[in-house]
Amino acid sequence: MAEQKKRKGTRTGFTTGACAAAAARAATLGLVGDRVPARVDCELPRGQAVRFAVTEGRCDGSCAHAVVVKDAGDDPDRTHGARLTADVRLLPAAPGRLLIEGGPGVGTVTMPGLGLAVGGPAINPVPRRNIADNVRAVAGSLLVRQGLAVRISVPGGEKIAQRTLNPRLGILGGISILGTSGIVYPYSTASFRATVVQGIRVAAAQGQGIVVLTTGRRTEKFALRELAHLAPVCFVQMGDFLSAALDTVVAVGIGEVVIGGMVGKLTKMAQGASMTHAGRGAVDMDLLADLAAEIGAPFQVCTEIRRARTARYAAERMRDLSMLMDFHRALAERVVHDLTGRYPDRFRLQVLVCDPDGNRIAEATSDSCAH
Repeated sequence: MAEQKKRKGTRTGFTTGACAAAAARAATLGLVGDRVPARVDCELPRGQAVRFAVTEGRCDGSCAHAVVVKDAGDDPDRTHGARLTADVRLLPAAPGRLLIEGGPGVGTVTMPGLGLAVGGPAINPVPRRNIADNVRAVAGSLLVRQGLAVRISVPGGEKIAQRTLNPRLGILGGISILGTSGIVYPYSTASFRATVVQGIRVAAAQGQGIVVLTTGRRTEKFALRELAHLAPVCFVQMGDFLSAALDTVVAVGIGEVVIGGMVGKLTKMAQGASMTHAGRGAVDMDLLADLAAEIGAPFQVCTEIRRARTARYAAERMRDLSMLMDFHRALAERVVHDLTGRYPDRFRLQVLVCDPDGNRIAEATSDSCAH
């Protein structure tokens, strides 16, 4: 009842890693006691004990099978409802050994830069340790005598992965087993930020000297079309995580950055924001009015822009005055000036500006803006 009373949008869920660990623990219990339990208490990476339902379980004496269905809570997670499956088998010839393998629906790592072995399963280090810890916690003397192999699989994982960024990161054939805490928080910014950082690190590990950072799907489509000669791994949808993205660029030593954006997010960048989310402060309309004035817009129009609430309004007024290109070029130059000031001599910067329909309007580079 308490769960039902929680405000919609706040219910937490569990990561693929936590569900895989629970399934592995349940299957191991099946080997130990000849019966896979209908519920299993699993310890998450940070020590919490959580009870999971086991939707499918069987044991034939030398191998046990268990399934835990992922519940992502109120988060719009692509893997919600996935069937995290563990098959645990005895290794009579390898006493004390514990193997963790990837089965169908778990992606295979094909590129360096993820902190995982190329050619191995996309089971991240924390979930891998958590699976092993839960298996050891219940295996007891069985593991000492014979050894165990744990295979994690996700039926339908190949199709789920097509709706994620895995292919771009070089994870092919399935989803990743993820989760540093075991808990999924609704609309988690932490997971998005981690994906941004990971994408840039993968690009660097591939030897790419350039990364293209975009603020959303429309700007990414625009950038992909404008820079079609670049490898797909160069393109990273950073969303609102400007500082996290650029800090990572500096950390991995990438020497050239392209930012693709539209007027709203670019204004946030120009005014010094490290996070460009709409909820992290208002757009600086004075800045946009000043830019309009600099390119010769009438005083009355500049006054109206100062009183407005959206950057798009400023762009529309500039369009009406046939000053759209000049206005966006001035904005792009301001972004370049601000970011090169924050990251002096760290990378060459190019800013590409598009309209809401993905049409190119203007650009600026740190070369052309240098004084």
